[in-house]
Amino acid sequence: MLIPLTIAAVAGYLLGAIPFGWLVARAHGINIFEHGSKSPGATNVKRVLGKRAGNTVFFLDAVKGALAAGWPLLMERVGLAQVADTKNAVSWSWMLVDVKLLGPETVIPAAVTGLLFAVLGHSFSCFTRFKGGKGVATSAGGFIVLMPVVTLIALVVWLVTFYGSRYVSLASILAATAMPVAAYFLKEPKLVVILAAVIGAFVIILHRANIKRLLNGTENRFVKKSAAATPAQS
Repeated sequence: MLIPLTIAAVAGYLLGAIPFGWLVARAHGINIFEHGSKSPGATNVKRVLGKRAGNTVFFLDAVKGALAAGWPLLMERVGLAQVADTKNAVSWSWMLVDVKLLGPETVIPAAVTGLLFAVLGHSFSCFTRFKGGKGVATSAGGFIVLMPVVTLIALVVWLVTFYGSRYVSLASILAATAMPVAAYFLKEPKLVVILAAVIGAFVIILHRANIKRLLNGTENRFVKKSAAATPAQS
């Protein structure tokens, strides 16, 4: 099991570390680490550069999580369809040696490991001196693959909270809390429930400054900016 988990961890981290927020902002001539909240997350990009740029970053960050969690599941399906003599394991013959990389007992652990490290890579990217976002979009992308119904519930919580309060941070915190609770009651695999709890706690910890501002009544609500408010390109 060590080999597939190591591959999942490395691949997940490198996927998560791709700084799409920084890259999209850079394409507009802006260093996102010098504007707004100085975060490369989709919310800050949206505030600084507008809806289209922010939504693009959210989508790309979500794809990172989906790929990190999804490739073990995809490989299992390929293995089930094409490799009938390996007991449902994905395998390749290399130098006349049959190397089994994924079996039924390693698929979920590999998917969980991949998503966990994708979130860590997003938040502590080696490409941006270990600075990054809070991992909400990347987590969402991975959980859509692992447990779509639970993710839908968390999305509803996010939408209701956001449109009721206009606080992105509060919506993210409550969605992160709802995820493991819903996963538990819907009897998702134990490892996935644990992952949801760990990532949920991680997201909340990264929002600790926002929590302090929420309690003090100084947190900024999300409001649309006019085109004139967009920073001039350098």
